[in-house]
Amino acid sequence: MKAPIRQVLGIIVGVCLSHSVFASPSDPYQLLQTVADKTFSQIKAEQIKIKQNPEILRDIIKQQMMPYVFYQYSALKVLSKNLRSVPKEKVPEYTEVFREYLVTSLAVALSYYTSQEVLLEPARNVGGDKDISIKALIKDPGAPDIHLAFRLRIDPESDDWKVYDIVAEGISLLSSKETEFAPVLRTDGIQAVIDSMKKTNSAPIKLETAAKK
Repeated sequence: MKAPIRQVLGIIVGVCLSHSVFASPSDPYQLLQTVADKTFSQIKAEQIKIKQNPEILRDIIKQQMMPYVFYQYSALKVLSKNLRSVPKEKVPEYTEVFREYLVTSLAVALSYYTSQEVLLEPARNVGGDKDISIKALIKDPGAPDIHLAFRLRIDPESDDWKVYDIVAEGISLLSSKETEFAPVLRTDGIQAVIDSMKKTNSAPIKLETAAKK
């Protein structure tokens, strides 16, 4: 059985891929390695506090990951062709709520980590590319390998590489959210989508709900 996308995300962000100290937004491979390393290091250092207060995971995500996530692009891409039907004045609110929605999703997913190994493909020269995909493989003893792809794009405002999507076993996180949101958008509009995300965001992080089966 394929791992749920939340579990895959948790494995990804929880794995220490390298021992670099600073992320290099100009190098997408080093960026992925370093963000994962810094995130996992902080989680390990604060395990006792996290068990007492799982909400700390949200703060870790905001501090260590979100500066390198192109959430603005992700938010609009999820709307896809339905963006035309969204009032312009609602886009800023939707985008910020979507950012918090990503934070919540990743915070919940982090508790799925159980020391699996993630192998990135060998670094290559991306040249003048502005949008790339970096393949990876999750290896878990006793379970089938899981094939991943991180999609990154250069943020035109900062000229830095940022992650905007993760594809697990051919399933795009953004595409799955587009499929989820599209019927709500068509029938009830963007406010219903915003309210749904706010409801998810307001739910407390509970580690026991993410226990590995």
